[in-house]
Amino acid sequence: MDLSVMMHASPYHRWLGVELTRQESDEIEIRLPYRPEFSGSDEATNIHGGIIATLADITACFAIINKTGSDAPNIDLHLDYLRMAPDRSDLIAVGRAAKVGRTIGVADVEIRTPEGRLVAIARSKVTTTTPGRDTLTKSERS
Repeated sequence: MDLSVMMHASPYHRWLGVELTRQESDEIEIRLPYRPEFSGSDEATNIHGGIIATLADITACFAIINKTGSDAPNIDLHLDYLRMAPDRSDLIAVGRAAKVGRTIGVADVEIRTPEGRLVAIARSKVTTTTPGRDTLTKSERS
């Protein structure tokens, strides 16, 4: 399964610029290249926490998709910010499926700078029984 193709099927993911940089059976790595819009302030001291949370969400979902082969929408995300992410820095997220059950999956994520400084850790619960997106949106398109 080509996670990169799935990842870039989302206009939001394309706008963010996320890149799948590594896919193994038990772990994925996603790089988020820096963009000026990610700054948390006009002083450009740090990357906004919402960007970090978004990266955690994407990485957790794709860590489960890597195991199941199907969409895995997030139903709960717990994120601990450990330090400010320096402005003008790319972010690297590593995600692992901790548990994939019949209805719920759990994934762990670490987000670091390219220099290896840990910025945030997250644990996410996702649903593993979601129908395809075409099924979910069919009535809205009619």
